[in-house]
Amino acid sequence: MRLIIKIKPNQLLIPFDHQHLLVGSIHKWLGWNKIHDNISLYSFSRLDGGKAINSGLKFEHGTSFFFSSHETGLIKSIIEGVQRDPFMFSGLFVSDIIIQENPDLTNRELFFLGSPILIKRQNGNKVEHIMYDNPHAGEYLKKTLLLKMQTKGMFDESFSVDFYLSYPKAGTKKINYNGIGNRVNWCPVFIRGSEETKLFAWNVGLGNSTGIGFGAIK
Repeated sequence: MRLIIKIKPNQLLIPFDHQHLLVGSIHKWLGWNKIHDNISLYSFSRLDGGKAINSGLKFEHGTSFFFSSHETGLIKSIIEGVQRDPFMFSGLFVSDIIIQENPDLTNRELFFLGSPILIKRQNGNKVEHIMYDNPHAGEYLKKTLLLKMQTKGMFDESFSVDFYLSYPKAGTKKINYNGIGNRVNWCPVFIRGSEETKLFAWNVGLGNSTGIGFGAIK
């Protein structure tokens, strides 16, 4: 299930590196202490429609983002959290929440991104960030999704996940999160498999660190 969270227009300048602030709002609404030790079975997009001005973004006409989860309890927690405290950060306030039911993904394979995909693997004493054109990138995405599926008693190894390598706007970007630089992927993906598996990915996201704003798919 997915929530479209709409935010009032704001004349204040929002810093470009605001992902940790958005994460803080999400965790406040969820009751972060209850879930921080678990695998994240949710994902959320970036703020949409900002206008870049000097060192930040303005949302003069308002903005929105989506929050998705495989677990209806987390959806309920977000709604209740927003009702208790609609303030986010830097003058941003939630104005409305729209509930979007799971779509029919039977005949769909191509998914665009709501937030960039992060793939990381331990390589000795270093953490390696995997790029979309790495020949093993799709395998890493599949393994991470399988791990999440298994926590919910789902077992399906027949699906595949692959980056859309010929997409003309595919690329990478470095995003700082709490002082750590992450090289992330802006590239659509193909998910080929059962509708149940595609819906699970649509809700929980792909790759690592979906709980802090990476890997949401549209």
